[in-house]
Amino acid sequence: MTNPDPHAALREHLAELRLDQIAEIYPEVMNEAARKNCSPLDVLVTLVAAEVTARRERALQRRIAAARLPKRKTLEEFDMAFPKRLPKQKVLRLFDCEFVAQHQSAVLIGPTGIGKTHLLTALGYTACERGVSVRFTRVVDMLNGLTAAQINGTLAKALKVYTTPSLLLLDELGYLPIDKRGADLMFQVVAARYEFGSIVITTNRAFRDWGKIFDVDNTLATAMIDRLMHHGEAIVIHGDSYRLKDRPPE
Repeated sequence: MTNPDPHAALREHLAELRLDQIAEIYPEVMNEAARKNCSPLDVLVTLVAAEVTARRERALQRRIAAARLPKRKTLEEFDMAFPKRLPKQKVLRLFDCEFVAQHQSAVLIGPTGIGKTHLLTALGYTACERGVSVRFTRVVDMLNGLTAAQINGTLAKALKVYTTPSLLLLDELGYLPIDKRGADLMFQVVAARYEFGSIVITTNRAFRDWGKIFDVDNTLATAMIDRLMHHGEAIVIHGDSYRLKDRPPE
């Protein structure tokens, strides 16, 4: 006849309290404490600290999953010396994430391959690590989803995906033309977040060309830029494509 698990009752109570990490490690901690003759307070501190760390890690992983971020990138991996001109201090200020609490925005402007998506992705992971709710999407994917929702009569619900997070990261504005419906939907997102949530956008187009992106609607483009820049800044990066840096000259 097998002996009953002496820890079963305690594990059950810990599970009811959702102290999963403590339930997993407390036998080992107790044994180690007995060997080292630790005080009950030391044991309690060790168990509670482990539970807090585990909960923070689970919360971080939930934020990262909800953000829909691409493969992980870091600021340290970005070669600050590669672009011909880069406002380094402006970029670094973004990564302290203080602009999110102030509901400010930013637009990263530069040619293809200069590293804008790398910076946007790294910013997303950094924000998640700082406890910020994030959503990352390519502009075309967001607009395709919102267009389908509008057709299906579920636009209000779909818009919440992009208006609820504290930080919205929009990648690759300007690479494909946006029709009248898409332009109106894009404006709805920007207007809904104005002074309520932060947006960071990457684009290969200077502001003067945004009217061409939005179905040749300069009025809408101006209104969108006005909202983004009222509490935001443009970060202009100059240089050649990083993807072509090792390509031999023709």
